[in-house]
Amino acid sequence: MCGERRNTVRTILQLTCHLLWVVGLAVGLSGVYLLMKYRQNSLFFSQPYITLPGILALCSAALLIFTGRFGLCINFRNSPCLQGLFIYLLVMVFCLESTTSVLAYYHSIKIDSDTAPLREVFQKYTGNSQDLNSRAFDATQDEFQCCGVSNYTDWMKTSWFNQTGGTLVPHTCCNTSFPSCNGTVNQPWQLYPQGCQVKLEMAFQFVLSFIIWGFVVVFLIEVLLLLTVAQLMKQQQFVGFHVLGKT
Repeated sequence: MCGERRNTVRTILQLTCHLLWVVGLAVGLSGVYLLMKYRQNSLFFSQPYITLPGILALCSAALLIFTGRFGLCINFRNSPCLQGLFIYLLVMVFCLESTTSVLAYYHSIKIDSDTAPLREVFQKYTGNSQDLNSRAFDATQDEFQCCGVSNYTDWMKTSWFNQTGGTLVPHTCCNTSFPSCNGTVNQPWQLYPQGCQVKLEMAFQFVLSFIIWGFVVVFLIEVLLLLTVAQLMKQQQFVGFHVLGKT
């Protein structure tokens, strides 16, 4: 009966360790996605600190994968030392993941101020493909399918709009559903209705929320692992000791 219970506990530990390193892969991908998005849109951010959750997510992913694989290795070894080391790794994972989650939450509530330079870049638009600001904003409108900062009317307040005749917005504002669109403001239904600020913020909010919820999932898995390892340690038979030279 005791052997069957021990085998059940080992099976739970094995499955949970597999789940831990799989979640580690997901956390790592979220970190990579955040860093890639920042690299593509770095001109629109006042500070690079929003990358910290991404960097820590990658570190957490590496530790999660290692801890999950390590847990699989100790599953079939009755070593209190290795089991204690496994618990220590779980504590390290918790500390790193909680820090990552706090930073992700901090940036998610101040995303408006983080993306304040977007309007600055927009005002410097020249339409020249060699200009870094123009190229960056065109790429953003094309990627996020948006137009202007808040909507297409923002273009009417720019010097570029007046210099080009005051009738057209950039072609990257054109909704792909209308192949005949030439960017004229007289046909606003052919333009993307949403501005780029909200689309950019939504993209970063999504990945930051993913990192935050990743911590919740990791925490629940860790609780289950701690309970499982505690059961294994509890079921171990302790060897009796006696003082040398005495019977």
